[in-house]
This record gives sequence, structure tokens and C-alpha cells, in this order.
Amino acid sequence: MQDRIEVFRQMLEAEPDNTMVMFGLAKEYEKLGQHAEVIALLENYLASADDEGNAYGVLANAYALSGDREKAADTYRKGIDVSMVHGHPSMANEYRMTLDLDFAD
Repeated sequence: MQDRIEVFRQMLEAEPDNTMVMFGLAKEYEKLGQHAEVIALLENYLASADDEGNAYGVLANAYALSGDREKAADTYRKGIDVSMVHGHPSMANEYRMTLDLDFAD
């Protein structure tokens, strides 16, 4: 796993604006439970990329696992909007269900 991370890091050093590499590296960090790294990368990724919704779910989960439930819920809500705009209603429904089940007060 560390080898994959190192490869992604090197690729990102060579091309700091490569959003595909940012997302790939974030997914590797997600596998290791390194939530702060996932958050940093995906915040940067979403500032640069036209994501169709998937990154919002990964980011929201990282926020939730880091203990920031408010930020997680807000990110899921953004993910719902983006998913619908890009024609992914099943992804939007998944995020709605997560909000209803895990974030209902």
C-alpha cells in the first residue's frame, strides 16, 4: 500500500493540479484510515475538479470518521445536489439515506 501512495505522491509532485491523481491518492489514504489526508486532498480536489458526486461521499465519510458530523452532513448535502445535476440519482439517494439514518438528530 505504501508503494502505491509513494507513486501517487511522486505523480502529484510532477503534476500538482492533476485531479485524477489527487483523487487516487485520497482513496489510498482512505484505505489506511488517514482521514486528515483524505480531507485535505479532497478539499483541494473539489476546488479544482468537476466531480459528479463520488468525492463528496468519500469526503463526508472522512469528516464523519474524524468527528466533524456537521461538516459531514453539509458535504453529503452538497453531494446530493452535485449527483443530481450529473444524473446520478441513485448516488443522491444513497447520500439521503445516510443523512436520514446516521445524521438524524
